[in-house]
Amino acid sequence: MVASTDVLVEGRHFRTDWSSGYDVGRKAAAANLADVVAMGARPTALLVGLACPGELSVSWVEALADGLAAECALLHASVVGGDVVAAPVITVAVTALGDLQGRAPLTRSGASPGDRVIVTGVPGAAAGGLALLEAGRSDHPLVSAHRRPTPDYAAAQRIADGASAMIDVSDGLVADLGHVARASGVRIEIAAARLPMTPELDSAGRLLGVDPVVWALTGGDDHGFAATVPRPLDGSGVATIGAVLEVVPGESPGVVVIDADVPARTGHEHFPSPPSRSGS
Repeated sequence: MVASTDVLVEGRHFRTDWSSGYDVGRKAAAANLADVVAMGARPTALLVGLACPGELSVSWVEALADGLAAECALLHASVVGGDVVAAPVITVAVTALGDLQGRAPLTRSGASPGDRVIVTGVPGAAAGGLALLEAGRSDHPLVSAHRRPTPDYAAAQRIADGASAMIDVSDGLVADLGHVARASGVRIEIAAARLPMTPELDSAGRLLGVDPVVWALTGGDDHGFAATVPRPLDGSGVATIGAVLEVVPGESPGVVVIDADVPARTGHEHFPSPPSRSGS
């Protein structure tokens, strides 16, 4: 068995004026189910802890439950229990369980020099959707990627059979591939020009004056999948974006983008370091 847990907090991961209870349910389930699938397991069950104010409408909570159930149904899993407590803000804490069916878990530490790096979905779509909402452009179709991510579970399950390492992209592509690189002791090189783009992502970038490649490299919450594979992998929804190399003397394991500048903060940080101060 494998297990994973994730927490969504109102005001940090979602806003009730931007997302419905159903949206939050789908997002909370997807964040956990994707982790289980990324380990090569078949999701079986979710346990859900809900903390919320007493004045929260019953209809919102019912919609949350419907969203959780609908996302689980995509993988023939189900919500099997949980807890409800009073709290000042809505918090949804989900624990997911998965069955490895006798196989070894797929971890972050298996990448080897010579492997190819592949991704599913459109990295950066959720970050672009969030930026649009923050700019008051809720009419743009990309906002749905923030409200309700759509991991390609089928592609990930197909990839898992031949992958050496896999991770779901929750904190940003560079940041999450960095976890793989450090766990595997390798250097991962990716090419921004190979990242999958869509007309919606491009139009959002033009609208906000942002290069969408930045969202693709550093934006989280898509819950797509990044993997390393020893052999070419064909199929729809999968893009080859780079390669795994040996770490040469003087280097540390990590990720290098060969054709684009990467911001200093490569992904979401739950506890960012405060700015340094000079003097006493």
